[in-house]
Amino acid sequence: MATTIKDVAKQAGVGVGTVSRVLNGGKSVNEETKKRVLEAIEQLHFVPNRMASRLRKDESRIIALLVPVVNHPFFAKLAYYVEDEADRFGYSVLLVSSQKRIEKEADILQRIRRREVDGAIFVTHFDHDEKELEDCDIVSIDRPLGAKIPYVTSDNYDATKNAVEYLIKKGCKRVGYVGSKPLVESEVLKREDAYLDVMKEYGMTPRIKNDVILHGDESNVVAEFLETYPDVDGVFASGYTMAQVLYETAVSKGIAIPDQMQIVSYDGSFKQWSNNRFLTCVEQPIEDMARTVVKLLIDKIEGKEVPIRTMLPTNFLVGATTK
Repeated sequence: MATTIKDVAKQAGVGVGTVSRVLNGGKSVNEETKKRVLEAIEQLHFVPNRMASRLRKDESRIIALLVPVVNHPFFAKLAYYVEDEADRFGYSVLLVSSQKRIEKEADILQRIRRREVDGAIFVTHFDHDEKELEDCDIVSIDRPLGAKIPYVTSDNYDATKNAVEYLIKKGCKRVGYVGSKPLVESEVLKREDAYLDVMKEYGMTPRIKNDVILHGDESNVVAEFLETYPDVDGVFASGYTMAQVLYETAVSKGIAIPDQMQIVSYDGSFKQWSNNRFLTCVEQPIEDMARTVVKLLIDKIEGKEVPIRTMLPTNFLVGATTK
């Protein structure tokens, strides 16, 4: 039978309340009594039930991370750094993949209200009524979920504009855009806006395929894009997976990369998934985004004032898919 706090109290010759105060760092216990309690804990090999203690304090020290899928390089890397940063603050992370099931996100909101989870980081494809989020400590990545809900993003518009202009400077005359459009309001939509603005500025005809799809359905979008625009000689892909599928499909059709088609991707620097071939890309600061969003959430949980929008800069990396 496991040792209980009552066993420790009996061994130390004190009340259960005194043992509890020692365990919780209370300063009202004199040093001699504290020493007896600590000796009893060591002698009996007592392990405190931290979860029960947290529940009494009305906190769980657990935060949830909701992502569409976990087998995607961006979300996998994000989850790694979220967990690492949360651990630094003494929090555990509950990872939830919710792409096809909005009820998973609704369940997390209920668990926050029941104090089973302290807060959540949302990367969502679903729309939520702002009122149902007001009583929950949540933050978001890329998606403004409400006027009072903080979110972290990157410089989507400027980074995309610069990337498309880079293709033009590299000699591309027929520049296309292929992407997956989020179903909800998102800063990701600014990537398409930037592309269209560049096309207008340079007097070029837009060649665009940007649909609302689920992760894993990129092949159909790419196939339709290349069938519709067979003359394209430069492509901006809105995400890493889309760019990878575009690359593989183009090569299978005998299109030489980068001689016949140049490709720039948003988030294309995942070398561990690229067989040492990495794309010319806009690199989001995923580690900084993850650590920032965790700090914002913990500050929000602790009742501190936090900024609603935090934008982090990107890097532009030249790889093997441009001249």
